Amino acid sequence: MQHVVEVEPARVAADGRPSIGPVYRSAFAKDGFPPPVPGVENCWDVFRLSVEKYPENRMLGRREIVDGKAGKYVWMTYKEVFDVVMKVGASLRFCGVEQGGRCGIYGANCPEWVISMEACNAHGIYCVPLYDTLGAGAVEFIICHAEIEVTFVEEKKIDEVLKTLPNSSKFLKTLVSFGKVTPEQRGEVDKFGLAVYSWDEFLLLGNDHQFDLPINKKSDICTIMYTSGTTGDPKGVLISNESITTLISGVVRLLDCVNEQLSDKDVYISYLPLAHIFDRVIEEMFIFCGASIGFWRGDVKLLVEDIGELKPTIFCAVPRVLDRIFTGLQDKISSGGFLKSTLFNLGFKYKLYNMEKGTKHEEAAKIVDKIVFNKVKQGLGGNVRLILSGAAPLATHVEEFLRVVTCAHVLQGYGLTETCAGTFVSLPNELSMLGTVGPPVPNVDVCLESVPEMNYDALAAVPRGEICVRGKTLFSGYYKRDDLTKEVMIDGWFHTGDVGEWQPNGSLKIIDRKKNIFKLSQGEYVAVENLENIYGLVPALDSIWVYGNSFESFLVAIINPNKQALEHWAEANGVTGDFDALCGNPKAKEYIIGELAKIGKAKKLKGFEFIKAVHLDPVPFDMDRDLLTPTYKKKRPQLLKYYKSVIDELYKSTK
Repeated sequence: MQHVVEVEPARVAADGRPSIGPVYRSAFAKDGFPPPVPGVENCWDVFRLSVEKYPENRMLGRREIVDGKAGKYVWMTYKEVFDVVMKVGASLRFCGVEQGGRCGIYGANCPEWVISMEACNAHGIYCVPLYDTLGAGAVEFIICHAEIEVTFVEEKKIDEVLKTLPNSSKFLKTLVSFGKVTPEQRGEVDKFGLAVYSWDEFLLLGNDHQFDLPINKKSDICTIMYTSGTTGDPKGVLISNESITTLISGVVRLLDCVNEQLSDKDVYISYLPLAHIFDRVIEEMFIFCGASIGFWRGDVKLLVEDIGELKPTIFCAVPRVLDRIFTGLQDKISSGGFLKSTLFNLGFKYKLYNMEKGTKHEEAAKIVDKIVFNKVKQGLGGNVRLILSGAAPLATHVEEFLRVVTCAHVLQGYGLTETCAGTFVSLPNELSMLGTVGPPVPNVDVCLESVPEMNYDALAAVPRGEICVRGKTLFSGYYKRDDLTKEVMIDGWFHTGDVGEWQPNGSLKIIDRKKNIFKLSQGEYVAVENLENIYGLVPALDSIWVYGNSFESFLVAIINPNKQALEHWAEANGVTGDFDALCGNPKAKEYIIGELAKIGKAKKLKGFEFIKAVHLDPVPFDMDRDLLTPTYKKKRPQLLKYYKSVIDELYKSTK
């Protein structure tokens, strides 16, 4: 395993704990983890030092809107951003928010988002992103759970925050718009005794007051990021300054070792939500390097246009975005006529063949890059040299295709909020790492722990088990939930709940999920047992198995309908046939999907939690076919095996 080094031997099962494979770390850290960056104790230092080093560099940019049309990017320099951050910080303190207080940020990525975040960093205030994909009551839950005093909010999300009143007003005292505030909104806020300010008003609040910046320690919390729990309420993940600064020094070491250093000339397109750890740490990296961050306009249909104008050098994406790019390119190739598509396919094969032999992508087919693939490169603005995919697995054929045609490194990473994002990342020019998440980043130790109940053995010839991580990038616990923290943090090891398999070259492949929670291709988590409990309330069905995976964007289900209910519906709607025939009837499927949608709406489920296609099986799930345990729990791997062809057909026919 040339890309990792063993630092501790394997351990057999003992004292009721499963066996553990050897502990590995990145070969780039064989002589120890990189030391902290001198002078960088906390996230405020990251920004402050860049302001000193690169005051005139472009920092935050957004497109100018002239006569309703988007024009060029207009930039604020590091120094200009710093000046506004100081004003926002003073105003926060003027409102009574002290070190250790909590401040919410709610809205799409924009310069004001980063400015608010840096003001929190300056004064040691916990920055708590709010976002609504966590479900209907999530915004209110987070405000109350984190005891948020002030919330910055995008103009069009103000009404969402108003919906949390009066319940949230126990904690929430001040609302600050990223833009303007309407008279109606002011009236609404006044009713509940809160203060509300437009962005420009808020900047003036603390003007005549001097507030000293507190000392922020490494161990101090800088952000609480809420993530979806398996069941029930979102969990507040406490991230310390040290987690983020450790991650930065690890990524700097990694990029140095593969000769892909970031510099102050780099440009990043900010569109993945800053409310998630993936984008937050990437933007911290860019700020650390004195580089430039340009924001999208908030519309996925206009993203490619924004990229064309910004010309970023680094592009981070989730598989769903890369799938769109892949499909778009495939359509272009096939509609380009015989000659063009033949030329493209020949060029593709030739370049891939050379890359498989170990040639670097930039040297594998220079002439083909110039004639054929340059158009693809220009489609992403012409300057992209690194495409990083995270949040869900990227299909291997998409990854391979993009590695060849984008003239950029396409790297797949893996991490969780609890591990401060980047824990594994594949390496440039290593085609053998296709379909894996690469080796560990050089700031963590990693091992696999056997999962006997799923037949995963960390000591087998092909080691498989639950991925466990140890190191300073780890979170400081779940806010107000020590019980949950103790479940996943055992002897300094964070248990991810994901099952991995070591590859011979030291990279890791994610193969399963220990608990029944999975991601869809757009990166949204689905807690499947929770959904099955909700859909189980529909009287027309006896049993339901909900299925989704991270290569698809929607859910499907296999259902055992209730015989009486279905026959009663058929009679009332003039549909003939016995129970078996009814189960195969498209009208019956439509009826069941309608019933599921009704309960989904009533329970305020998110769009991606709705079932888009069903198969009705007249034979109930049973133990004879090994689909249920003796205690009637669903055996998900066996269900998938048994219904594989049905599931494939459901996805094929619904697209």
